Amino acid sequence: MFELTNELIADLQSIDTPTVCNALEVLSPERRGYGYTTQPLVCVRPELPPMVGIARTACIRAAHPSHLAGREAGDLAQRYYAYVDEGPKPSVVVMQDLDGPQRGYGSFWGEVNSNIHKGLGALGLITDGSVRDIPDIAEGFQLMADRIGPSHAYVHVVDFARPVTVAGMRVSDGDLVHADQHGAVVIPAEVADKVKDAADLIARQERVIIEAAQEPGFNMDRLRKAWGDSAEIH
Repeated sequence: MFELTNELIADLQSIDTPTVCNALEVLSPERRGYGYTTQPLVCVRPELPPMVGIARTACIRAAHPSHLAGREAGDLAQRYYAYVDEGPKPSVVVMQDLDGPQRGYGSFWGEVNSNIHKGLGALGLITDGSVRDIPDIAEGFQLMADRIGPSHAYVHVVDFARPVTVAGMRVSDGDLVHADQHGAVVIPAEVADKVKDAADLIARQERVIIEAAQEPGFNMDRLRKAWGDSAEIH
């Protein structure tokens, strides 16, 4: 299992998710076209720092009641919460809504579940379902969802700890996830400790071009020179 250290968390929280994606284009160019969200999500608390955590995955439905009842339903719910609790921390819950065109019909996420999951070590949620109770969500807990809705309807966990796809991003249990108001990306474990340095290099290269563009008299000749100067930074 990948070990997420406090030092690595601090490094990755110091950069935003688009910058992580830029770094991965250099470190893992084969992933340029996948591994990140490609569909829009509502970020409920854009002022919070990026989430950097280990994925805990689950699937839900809400449009119709569960086929389980009584003790069976309770046992599944308890096993899900135990799964979140027993996994590496900090975690990010990535939850796929299986209701298809009706996804978001009911919300699993509100005041109660945000507090439970925060207590179990989760930083927040990424889901293509809905969320609610926005003013009462646990302090510091991030919600990234397809929509905001009023009801939980018949919402229930169907499965957990298996690969899910949320907003175009494929996530497996144990993946390292980075997410902020722009969306989310899975960081391959083998390059995680190189992302910050790659991001810093890209920032230095881009700064040359940005500063040139902000100077009076900027034109195409100066842009060509800035491109050349940028390419010399290694």
